[in-house]
Amino acid sequence: MMTVLPDPIWPVVVLAAIQVVDGVLSWKPVPFVAQCFDDVRFPRRWWWIFTPIKFAAAAGLIAGIWIPYLGAVTCAALIAYFLVAIGMHVAARDFGRNLFVNATGMLVICIATALWSFVL
Repeated sequence: MMTVLPDPIWPVVVLAAIQVVDGVLSWKPVPFVAQCFDDVRFPRRWWWIFTPIKFAAAAGLIAGIWIPYLGAVTCAALIAYFLVAIGMHVAARDFGRNLFVNATGMLVICIATALWSFVL
């Protein structure tokens, strides 16, 4: 049965913290983030969009501790985000660390958070 507020809360807080760090790393992309964007051929003129997306995700997760369903919807949006990221890596034939550790690892963390805090 799905819960309207996260229980336990800590996985949601950890995922929010990861999103904040990811947003900071994307602000002026550190070399490994820039290389990831280049590897999937994401246009440089759009790189700026990742920081607000990551910060919005963190805000949605934290606000979702008190606002019914917001945390669950934010987890679902992050799952969709990382599915798109995986699709971009596959389309670019980028089958290295960025796909298997970063994008897939984050997808697993997002799914685990959604299941543990909102479903199980």
